[in-house]
Amino acid sequence: MLEIKQLEFAYTTEAAPTMQFNLSVAAGEILSLIGPSGSGKSTLLNLVAGFLAPSAGQILLDGIAIETSSVASRPVSIVFQQHNLFPHLDLYTNVALGVDPSLRLSHEQVDTVAAALDQLGLSDLQRRKPGELSGGQRQRVALARALVRKRRILLLDEAFAALGPALRAELIEVVKKLVRDNNMAALLVSHQPRDALLASARTAFICAGKITALEQTGDLLDHSQLVEVRDYLGLV
Repeated sequence: MLEIKQLEFAYTTEAAPTMQFNLSVAAGEILSLIGPSGSGKSTLLNLVAGFLAPSAGQILLDGIAIETSSVASRPVSIVFQQHNLFPHLDLYTNVALGVDPSLRLSHEQVDTVAAALDQLGLSDLQRRKPGELSGGQRQRVALARALVRKRRILLLDEAFAALGPALRAELIEVVKKLVRDNNMAALLVSHQPRDALLASARTAFICAGKITALEQTGDLLDHSQLVEVRDYLGLV
């Protein structure tokens, strides 16, 4: 569904190497991205989202190139570590903004918002404001807003970093179901290898701007012989 082919990018500083990425993500799959800080994980997400422009290569969705499309027209939703909710608006309105910033919703769109809230267990909280919610509930709101946008690519940039282990595991299960049920392709950036183990059948290791390994998650975390991977995991 999502293919990234020979995608290149270089920051303007002379010391920064040219990054190059190659990978594919199937519909219904979450592919995790792990690696040292500054290795290029968030850069890759920003290239897919359109916040950065590649110097070469392609981003293909079902064989159609989208790397020159505007940010607004790309079939991409992104959830950050910081949920980016509007503190003065209630939960329902924060989610509805994902459908239409004017909030002029049709009956069908109102039903879409209601369904997303229900899927994420938020229906009883929809009139609360973000300050009245727990951290996990706020991330659920951010996920609901991404869901109602009905985009086929979901990017998760440290989306669970502020949560405790039990809540992380719970939300990862929620996201896996959402990705499967909505036939999305998802990329998950995390500094926690356990997130990758819970979320993904396959995981890519990024080092110095390149994907140096893309394997079954358990094999990568437990049996990799690459020095870079073992050093990152503290196994060297």
